Amino acid sequence: MNIYFSCSITGGRNEEAIYQALVSEMLALGHDVPTAHLSSPDVMLMETVVDSVEIFERDMAWLRGCDAVVAEVSSPSHGVGYEVAYGLNLGKPVLCLYQRGKRVSKIITGNTTPGLVRCEYSNLDEALAFLRQFLQELCRTCGEC
Repeated sequence: MNIYFSCSITGGRNEEAIYQALVSEMLALGHDVPTAHLSSPDVMLMETVVDSVEIFERDMAWLRGCDAVVAEVSSPSHGVGYEVAYGLNLGKPVLCLYQRGKRVSKIITGNTTPGLVRCEYSNLDEALAFLRQFLQELCRTCGEC
């Protein structure tokens, strides 16, 4: 499956180790993750060499072409919120993961849009378990995995 991974870049990198673990898990399970570079500690440097219009067009194309969206939403981010909404508007299944105790927008936590799965986790193992469960359910549904 082609999974669009979304996480905070300019809104804060406090969850970077979690981003890396989530991306590593998706790749280890055999999924394509065109946004895997977002989990890298060097993402800010990598993105400075690309024009903002190019980033927008590239990322929107990746969203249109993905099978699902996985977003870590513990750190506030305009971009992540935009990507989650865009994915939902395209009819993509979306998983929003966030750490227990973090203040997450009520636009996410109160959202009842079909296709959106919200999971609050206490630790990395729990986040990875939610991720695997989400992906397994999608694979059962599509039958391509």
